[in-house]
Amino acid sequence: MSAMKKPLSLYELNALVRETIEVDMPDSYWVQAELSDVRESYGHCYMELIQKDEASRTPIARARANCWRNRWMLIRPAFERLTGQGLRSGMKVMLQVHAQFHENFGFSWIVDDIDATYTMGDMARRRQEIIARLRAEGVFDLQKELRLPLFTQRVAVVSSASAAGYGDFADQLAANDYGFCFHTELFAATMQGEQVEQSVIAALDAINARAGEFDVVVIIRGGGATSDLSGFDTLALAENVANFPLPVITGIGHERDESVLDMVAHTRVKTPTAAAAFLVARLADVEARIDGAGERMVRVVRLRMERERMRIDKLASAIPLQFSLVRSRGEARLNVLQSRLVQLVDNRLERAAHRLQLVGRDLQPLLERRLQTETHRLALLGQRVEALNPDRLLRRGYSITLHEGRVVRDPRQLSAGDMIETRLEKGILKSRIES
Repeated sequence: MSAMKKPLSLYELNALVRETIEVDMPDSYWVQAELSDVRESYGHCYMELIQKDEASRTPIARARANCWRNRWMLIRPAFERLTGQGLRSGMKVMLQVHAQFHENFGFSWIVDDIDATYTMGDMARRRQEIIARLRAEGVFDLQKELRLPLFTQRVAVVSSASAAGYGDFADQLAANDYGFCFHTELFAATMQGEQVEQSVIAALDAINARAGEFDVVVIIRGGGATSDLSGFDTLALAENVANFPLPVITGIGHERDESVLDMVAHTRVKTPTAAAAFLVARLADVEARIDGAGERMVRVVRLRMERERMRIDKLASAIPLQFSLVRSRGEARLNVLQSRLVQLVDNRLERAAHRLQLVGRDLQPLLERRLQTETHRLALLGQRVEALNPDRLLRRGYSITLHEGRVVRDPRQLSAGDMIETRLEKGILKSRIES
């Protein structure tokens, strides 16, 4: 066998790669990419970058990028303030990066800056594409063609059960100044994060299966950040709402934040409390219209009776005295009819007022039963969470092995040199993988 040069150790080879990169790639570079994964840990942001083929949409390039805490603390608030959103999977970004190779952790791009204006442009383009698609399908204005029922009191609510906005909405309906009764049912959904589209569509499907039980659907969100509104700018969710058979009212943002969902909904208001105020005001308007119609009916009847009385007086003056008895009987009959009509109108108004009062009294027990049900459900969930508590497993003699904060389920997840933690009931063991 011929003589061979002394081989390099892996560390020496990696050090050579690091020195080569530092010498040949000392600059920062602006790169356009799509985020396939974003996560934060200990104040740092870790990203997976991807580029897809324009035609087939299959990945043709991947890379890892890290933004260390000292830069991320500056970049994140500036990005969210300008775009109104946080970084998330599927977002197009333009990053300023420099190359870094570590002998132990390998190659990664280090993020120095993020151009928020590039992402804003891509977001605006995607929103316009969704709006154009909805218009082309002829569904963009379908909700506007629906009519709210006169008595809009059966309300299906899509919201997070724990959201402050949902509590404000329910409280304002229950404590309205007119004593109106509203029957509400919550269809719980995730209102922030990547699960918004799927969760809200599932809630709408559940409502649609019982569409005959409701007059209107209210989609509300309260207490979330502006950056959480991205989930309401999706084609699938907009199509579901646009084609929904019941009028949909949205109260998910603020005055300057209008999502695609707001655009296709029947009515858009600013906040959950504004949605409640809208429903109360509508019912108050219906009540005023009923009262006004009753008053107009009484006036019309009285005017007609007065005219008839004048006509009878005129006829009576032209006929012989012997017909005075007929006239008296006619007047008496008209007086009875007038009294009956007035009484009928008064009775109708009284029944309507009584119905509204009964509807108002029915709301409190319904809310109390709902609260008891949800309290019991939360207690059961708490018991299930306690049963799955990892500490209980540790006390029974089991252990949990972690690598970089994640549970190790397969040895193939680990590489030589990786640090692992083994958690026991009474302490933590740290180890390094040798081979």
